Amino acid sequence: MTSRPHASLGRILDDLGSTLLDLVHGDPARPGDIGGVAIHDPLEEPVLAPHAIVLGVGVSSPVELLGSLGRSGAAALVLRAPVQRSAELAAASDESGVAVLALARGASWTQLAALLRSMLAEGDIGDAQPETLGGLPSGDLFAVANAVAALIDAPLTIEDRSSRVLAFSGRQDEADPSRVETILGRQVPERYTRLLTDRGVFRELYTSDDPVYIDPPDADFDDFLIPRVAVRVRAGDEFLGSIWAAVPGRLTPERAQALREGAKLVALHLLRIRAGADVERRLRGDLLATALEGGTGAREALSRLGLTGLPVVVLALATVHSGHTADAAVLSERQRLTDGLAMHLSAIHPRCAVALVGDVAYGLLPVSRAGEDQGIRVATDFLDRVGNRVPAFIGVGPVATDVAGLAAARANADRAVQVLRAGTAGDRRVARLADVYVDALVLELRDLVAAQGGQLTGPVALLAEYDAKHSTNLVETLRAWLDAFGDVIAASAAVHVHPNTFRYRLRRLTEIGGLDLADPDARFAAMLQLRVFPGH
Repeated sequence: MTSRPHASLGRILDDLGSTLLDLVHGDPARPGDIGGVAIHDPLEEPVLAPHAIVLGVGVSSPVELLGSLGRSGAAALVLRAPVQRSAELAAASDESGVAVLALARGASWTQLAALLRSMLAEGDIGDAQPETLGGLPSGDLFAVANAVAALIDAPLTIEDRSSRVLAFSGRQDEADPSRVETILGRQVPERYTRLLTDRGVFRELYTSDDPVYIDPPDADFDDFLIPRVAVRVRAGDEFLGSIWAAVPGRLTPERAQALREGAKLVALHLLRIRAGADVERRLRGDLLATALEGGTGAREALSRLGLTGLPVVVLALATVHSGHTADAAVLSERQRLTDGLAMHLSAIHPRCAVALVGDVAYGLLPVSRAGEDQGIRVATDFLDRVGNRVPAFIGVGPVATDVAGLAAARANADRAVQVLRAGTAGDRRVARLADVYVDALVLELRDLVAAQGGQLTGPVALLAEYDAKHSTNLVETLRAWLDAFGDVIAASAAVHVHPNTFRYRLRRLTEIGGLDLADPDARFAAMLQLRVFPGH
């Protein structure tokens, strides 16, 4: 078995050049493997892996930044195109040893970060010893794409079952604008999938191992100019994805056979990636759980995660679905969100760790010692990106600097996300424990009372019983009055009755329940019961 080669700057430019990245200045053959991807933050001191690629989001004056990145050992700085070439920029690049790259218009920083992370060698945990498959590094789909493209002499993409682009070959500039749009979006646009579905292309593709030839449409698709040849990728009866090549015409029998053989090779690599991902997920989950528990193995687990000595903030991500048992769709959604959080955090710091433990995804993000605010920003940005299709919440723990602090930070994050998940904190989706402390106390008291079989007692119990028998609203009246701090006008407006009607109900509830509203202890007891038993 041979180890998979790490990605160099030259290889990244070979794979992503002309489509996503252009070399503005610098030496792409500079020795050294790329160690990670980081986003430049002008407000935070950079913490870079060796030979990192830095994404200069919003950077307009890179000359001074190049000097700082050079001292930090960065390999390249990516700026948004167009980049103004100048003698000053070239001199700063040469002096710092940091190459300057330009990100193509239309491509997002998130897309670039995802592509770069997919190309960088993993191997941070244990000794996976990846093998070669078909003479190519196991799981390196970009290398596979380039190899198959060379055999059929055409640029191609490798796509999954949902037409998402997993990898692509070089020479994409020979294709048409529709191919470039597909690669930039990492997804075949919906208008093309509808077209292919209507023409029966997918049906033919799914039912045969032979390549399917697709002519460009006659009209309404002026950016779909070059014919395509597609072949399915399968393992046994399981459809894994497909290969799509932009070709000048129909393939010769020899090249068609090469494409079929290429599909078999892609299937092997996809299976290897899936198996490796499953093993790594389980291992990271075990290590992260051990570190968070703070037991005897926590220090060793933290060391294997590469986080020893780093101050970290704990993020606890959960959906509204609680419990360890759930249907397949819920489990898949949890894993999708976990993978998304891992990608999001890895673009911020190369040594982050993310894993799904039970029904909560935990993220450990190295930060400065005043990093709680950074954790809030990062968590909010992530949930804004994933949207509201699946309601998700993140509890943020305090910064931990050692194993004991990590366990306490996890407990705080858990309590915060439990409140958010229960919906007692309003519209909040991200919170620290300090933000929802009262709600957390009430929730814990509610659980304790429920476990002990507690019930309403005293005046509130009498009012609830009277309401049930006479269909009145005395408990609602009491709750509104307490919430309004005794302001009858505000309380009556909250329950949509006239103030005089509200005053009458208030007198009735004091008579029926024997509640002394002038007694602060009585008010507190009533308010606490109404919080602990919210259904009454």
